[in-house]
Amino acid sequence: MDLKLNNKVALVTGGSRGLGKAICHGLAAEGAKVAVNYYRSADGKVDLAAEAAVVVAEIEKAHGVKAAAVPADVSNEADVAALFDQAQEALGPVEVLVNNAAYCPVTPTAETPLKEWTLAFQVNMQGTFLCARELIRRLQAAGRKGRIVNISSQAAFRGSESGKTAYDASKGAIVAFTVSLAREMAKKGIAVNCVAPGLMYTEMIKPFVDADPEKFNARLPIGRLGLPEEVASVVAFLASERASFMTGATVDVSGGMLMR
Repeated sequence: MDLKLNNKVALVTGGSRGLGKAICHGLAAEGAKVAVNYYRSADGKVDLAAEAAVVVAEIEKAHGVKAAAVPADVSNEADVAALFDQAQEALGPVEVLVNNAAYCPVTPTAETPLKEWTLAFQVNMQGTFLCARELIRRLQAAGRKGRIVNISSQAAFRGSESGKTAYDASKGAIVAFTVSLAREMAKKGIAVNCVAPGLMYTEMIKPFVDADPEKFNARLPIGRLGLPEEVASVVAFLASERASFMTGATVDVSGGMLMR
């Protein structure tokens, strides 16, 4: 199926690794020009600028489309405006936004510092709001249509037992934000949808999965963890005009964990 994304400009927040990287490749494979956003890793030990540069090089070589690495803290209002300016300068006006950047502290609720709770909401929910608002302002000023895809999680509905209440709550807020914004924008040519992934085999959990794969696989009715590329395919569809009759939806891509 041709998703008709040729020459569309897509911005993917948190696009340098994991699911974000797979989404960047998935959009580029459909012909979109991709702005790969990055900021810094939670522990400061990973050079995300270098990783973003690698993603850009891979995209241009594998898919033959333009890409650009664009730094920004999505929870910072001024950074977000600069992010869209840089993306436009490099590739053209952004038409598709994927809000993927996330922060996930893991601490029992009784021991969670307020700054960690706040940071999770600043990156996950505030970042989603700021980027969506910036895109909407620019689309409306130019009289153009666009698409927004927000990344939530199955944990927004099921919760966790491992001390991720800040992450889970912020991801639940993204679902509610998606519905409200979709209703507001429905008659203005801007579709807003959401994806709720389940457990995926990414850099973040790879060491734990490799140590005991059966423990993780047994948690999913489908019998295995998902691949980032499988989620990215759904994101690409929602980012395209092929999903023209969809807005306000949260799509379950969880291997049966969620089933809703």
